[in-house]
Amino acid sequence: MKTYLAKTGEVNSNWYVIDANGKTLGRLATTIANILRGKHKPEFTPHVDCGDHVIVINAEKVVLTGKKLDQKKYITHSMYPGGLKETLYRHLMQKKPELVIEEAVKGMLPRTRLGRAQLKKLKVYRGAEHPHAAQQPKPYENF
Repeated sequence: MKTYLAKTGEVNSNWYVIDANGKTLGRLATTIANILRGKHKPEFTPHVDCGDHVIVINAEKVVLTGKKLDQKKYITHSMYPGGLKETLYRHLMQKKPELVIEEAVKGMLPRTRLGRAQLKKLKVYRGAEHPHAAQQPKPYENF
């Protein structure tokens, strides 16, 4: 019996909608990362982009457990002296809740060209509306 390796042209990509309302950030991010990588498919191949597209709605209603809302910080640096900026997740959830989910998923994907290509298949929206009705996305409920 030979091991099956998926080829780039043979992979079928689906579209899924995930409602983040009341979901925990870390558990939601791992589910999204697995779908983007294609680990939920039997033909998963690590070096081929065999994942699916993911649309996340209601990003503003995602939940952080414990005291993370006030203690966890989002850190950026401008690469200039004194350019370190720290933002609490409470402020980030009010301003850009999409960024919170994107950064959590980005940390769970490989740091390669393949990981960057997989991250482009993630679409995150603050409310319940999204402009991807033409792709006929299916709701993903397996978590």
